[in-house]
Amino acid sequence: MTSLPQAGGVRLGLVIDLDICVGCHACAVNCKEWNAGGHAAPLTDSDPYGADPAGVWFNRIHGYEVTNEMGDYGGRTVHFPKSCMHCASPDCVTVCPTGASFKRAEDGIVLVDEAKCIGCKLCSWACPYGAREFDAHEGVMKKCTLCIDRIYNENLEEADRVPACVTTCPVGARHFGDLADPKSEVAQLVADRDGYDLMPELGYQPTNKYLPPRPQPQIGGGVDRLSNDQDTVDPDSKFLQWVDKLFSR
Repeated sequence: MTSLPQAGGVRLGLVIDLDICVGCHACAVNCKEWNAGGHAAPLTDSDPYGADPAGVWFNRIHGYEVTNEMGDYGGRTVHFPKSCMHCASPDCVTVCPTGASFKRAEDGIVLVDEAKCIGCKLCSWACPYGAREFDAHEGVMKKCTLCIDRIYNENLEEADRVPACVTTCPVGARHFGDLADPKSEVAQLVADRDGYDLMPELGYQPTNKYLPPRPQPQIGGGVDRLSNDQDTVDPDSKFLQWVDKLFSR
């Protein structure tokens, strides 16, 4: 089995703002386009325009209609992007029998060495977030790399040295940086907005964080009215508990 490296001083990851994500899938499409010819290439597809399409996608966006504490639908849909969390304690690494799945000490990024991967899928079974992708055509596992071929590419302008999904988000819902640095923009966003881990009770310590959606005005009786204590979607309790329960199935 594969061991984890000594934790370094840098933990690169994403912060995703669920309050402003519109579910446009631009992040997923640009991720697919970049990685089709990048470090994780190729990202193969099977029957993409047929009745039973299948393929490799590192970013997947789920949409949920949110209810308030009264059990009523408030007419709000929350879009929930999900990819590899680049966890501090990832079982997907420790279960790998060949060392193909590994975690980098210098920045905390979790990667797959396709030359060592035997396609046993143990890592995908160990990942509670469903972030591992099996490429049936190549016979290996693939996953989000945080676009290491972009973020360390000195031929790019410094502003462009971020993952492809971050560059393409039209509303600025995705942020990238060092979560281990409390002075970084991403760390301050997490602190200011009560950013949270997905399923923290599992102990994986995901690097990626989510910023909860803010309460919004509700519409009742044809008249706009501000939410009161009875029908506010509480981002720190009900919604997060529901998401946690959903992904724990």
